[in-house]
Amino acid sequence: MRLALMFGVALILGLVAAEGVREAAGAGTADLRVFDPAAVGRLDTAMWRSYYERRPVLLFRQLITTLHEQYQMPPFEAVLSAYRAAHAAFVFKDGRSRAGYERALPDLTGYYTDVNRRSARKFDAARAAKLELESWILHRERSPELAHALAAVQSEIYYLPLEAFAEHARLRAEAMALRDEKGERITGEDWARIGGILERSWRALRQAVN
Repeated sequence: MRLALMFGVALILGLVAAEGVREAAGAGTADLRVFDPAAVGRLDTAMWRSYYERRPVLLFRQLITTLHEQYQMPPFEAVLSAYRAAHAAFVFKDGRSRAGYERALPDLTGYYTDVNRRSARKFDAARAAKLELESWILHRERSPELAHALAAVQSEIYYLPLEAFAEHARLRAEAMALRDEKGERITGEDWARIGGILERSWRALRQAVN
């Protein structure tokens, strides 16, 4: 029985690995400038809510949808990348110091490496991951430098000046401040307001990169 189980697991792992190789060989690149800002705004809001309500499985599924539908990542890769991003988010969430926060960096680096691999325009994945983590830390610390840090992430990914992302970053920081202000008292109406701000932020980003 144990031998049959081991054989079955090995077969499944082999099939999964084969599917990954097939996708890697057959998939092309994607233009990260092309996305639906309304859809990304809705997904972004839903992912924030899953994060703050501590629902990692739902966040994982929402990340898969975002990566596959909006950034043309093949299904198998989307699953792996979504796992890295979701795991990084909850490792960070449980952190209580900079050393604890930095435990999220390997998964963040892996996530951005996946995105960069499929991007038609390459960027420095390791640097993007570090900038992303720094923006998370500054948000946690309620730093006035948060908007600058948010703009820096997009500046690295799209290779455009920081100033190009000022409006996107300002709106995103505004949405974060609203969520933080409401805390446990947040309502469905508050989430709708946050969603509107996030959608505007993604519209600003699409305008900046196009």
